[in-house]
Amino acid sequence: MGGRTPVERLTEQEAKAELARLAGEIAAADAAYHLRDAPEMPDAEYDALKARNAAIEARFPDLKRPDSPSERVGAAPVDGFAKVTHARRMLSLANAFDAEDVTEFVIQVRRFLGLAADAPLRFTAEPKIDGLSLSLRYEGGLLVQAATRGDGAVGENVTANARTLRDIPRQLAGAPDLLEVRGEVYMTHGDFAALNARQQDAGGRSFANPRNAAAGSLRQLDPAVTRSRPLRFFAHGWGDLSAPLSDSQMGAIRRLAEMGFPTNPLTRLCDGPDDLIAAWAEIEQRRATLGYDIDGVVYKVDDLGLQERLGFRSTTPRWALAHKFPAELAWTRLEAIDIQVGRTGALSPVARLTPVTVGGVVVSSATLHNEDYIAGRDSRGEAIRSGKDIRAGDWVQVYRAGDVIPKVADVDLSQRPEGAVPFAFPDTCPECGSPAIREPGDSARRCTGGLVCPAQAVERLKHFVSRAAFDIEGLGAKQVESLWRDGWITEPADIFTLAHRFGQGPRQLKNREGWGEKSATNLFAAIEARRRIPLQRLIFALGIRHVGEAAAGLLARHYGRWDAFETAVTAATEGSPEWEDLLSIDGVGTVMATSLTAAFQNDAERALIDRLVAHLDIEEVARTARDSVLAGKTIVFTGTLEKMTRAEAKARAEAMGAKVSGSVSARTDLVVAGPGAGSKGKKAAELGIETVDEDGWLTLIGGG
Repeated sequence: MGGRTPVERLTEQEAKAELARLAGEIAAADAAYHLRDAPEMPDAEYDALKARNAAIEARFPDLKRPDSPSERVGAAPVDGFAKVTHARRMLSLANAFDAEDVTEFVIQVRRFLGLAADAPLRFTAEPKIDGLSLSLRYEGGLLVQAATRGDGAVGENVTANARTLRDIPRQLAGAPDLLEVRGEVYMTHGDFAALNARQQDAGGRSFANPRNAAAGSLRQLDPAVTRSRPLRFFAHGWGDLSAPLSDSQMGAIRRLAEMGFPTNPLTRLCDGPDDLIAAWAEIEQRRATLGYDIDGVVYKVDDLGLQERLGFRSTTPRWALAHKFPAELAWTRLEAIDIQVGRTGALSPVARLTPVTVGGVVVSSATLHNEDYIAGRDSRGEAIRSGKDIRAGDWVQVYRAGDVIPKVADVDLSQRPEGAVPFAFPDTCPECGSPAIREPGDSARRCTGGLVCPAQAVERLKHFVSRAAFDIEGLGAKQVESLWRDGWITEPADIFTLAHRFGQGPRQLKNREGWGEKSATNLFAAIEARRRIPLQRLIFALGIRHVGEAAAGLLARHYGRWDAFETAVTAATEGSPEWEDLLSIDGVGTVMATSLTAAFQNDAERALIDRLVAHLDIEEVARTARDSVLAGKTIVFTGTLEKMTRAEAKARAEAMGAKVSGSVSARTDLVVAGPGAGSKGKKAAELGIETVDEDGWLTLIGGG
């Protein structure tokens, strides 16, 4: 730094030039340190550059640059993270666990696109980083926003924290005017071990794995804490953009690398399922030597035009697949078998284990599925594990399927202690004492206590406030348990009267242990904000058996409004028009339909739902193609389509706001009939339903 003009003697013009120079030097140092692993200056010199930059900005605050290096240091802590609605949803990926799944994925892609088996079709293969998904929005080449994935539609604004990561460029050259880069924040094994050692020395908590450490570090309210954590970033994709990066996935990844983003060097092109599986095997063999956690390999169709045609399912893209690594194994002692009662009344056995590290995570419990699994048989009564049962005291092999849920795979009978007795599965609920019945065809034994069972009540409340449901900030599982235990919340409707009942008077929320005036006020505000709720979130939040997040979306899109959904499901009985309409929804079967109607036709359940809905403003489903000629219509495809595959035709119809049904009824608006239409074509003619051939369909959607 010798020879530089002291800050206090700089003119405004000199200061402006100096800030530009410092920004360039510090950015180059960052690139050398993180992108090339070849530092060009000692830490002391780097810190001196940062200190000089900060001093100049303090003297000339109006000259602070949008890409200022000072944004990488701590800023004043904020009260919380603002929400960010993603311009394009950040979806998860469908999973594969064996070579057959990969082959089937390629076959499905070809089938959807109508490609012959020998037609060229390339894919990329890249390591699946076990980290935290992050979206980076650049406008005019400058980083203006960073957001976590959240629930895929809405994430958290972590811009200030992301700017502290030296892997993330703040300014891009040669980028489109608008570019949203997506990737993973992670932590290396060495950095993770060092961080845990520092945490222990300081009396803080240790992290279970590098992924948790990375996620917790990025989501700090004080960016200075994030800066102190050794976080890294790999770019692997994009969201919103004003101009294409390339015409291929690999080309686009190369463009991102040229702009200064770290991209994974193991990414490669593959020509088919055999090549994909070979890439997976090679990366799997190198897994232990990478220095960071990966849990599989991601395959993507390379041609971006084909990606556009393939489109998306409700929660995953059709053009990508995550091929997970096989479960990792470890042996440990099973100390006890506990029974947990879920929100649907299912009695679930859980193995309590002597803690053991499996796949880099300390595991102390594992699922045992159900009573058949414990007894050493499957649902058909056939032997599993060579018929060996599982008992308390056994030496067991634990694995983590897909690197997620620990399970017990095997038992070493040679180490079974003397006196170990077979586990007697309870026939009464351990929480309320009600009979626990196993119905024919059901793998689980279920408590019959219903709403009187405390375990079911509290688990339903936890589900109600979960991320994919109402997602009320400040009201998580622990808070629900505490408020339920003291009788403050007994059902979902109670949440929306909490402020009225406990916001004033001697028993106030702010006076409870663990709460204060600010946290109570914030919770009441968060509850108020959730009185307006999207229809699909409400349906999922009700916790009706067999109705998951994807199914809730299907139902919401079909009925559009709460009153239409509620009226139809209440009136639906087997054989009724409402029942047939419910079953016409692609993805809804008799099991789900029966579960839905049972909930809405049960007096106690219905009263609970009605009390809740009285407090809500339920949003209708937004029509993405409001002006389309197909919006709101029900379409049936039958026969053979020759110019477009059935899957692509269905996707096009849904994109234009139509509903696609598998059967013809009086509610059908249009039948698209190809050669061999058969009975559906005849029924359409009998009912007088408009019918067009494939050319007519293409003309209708603007493709002919």
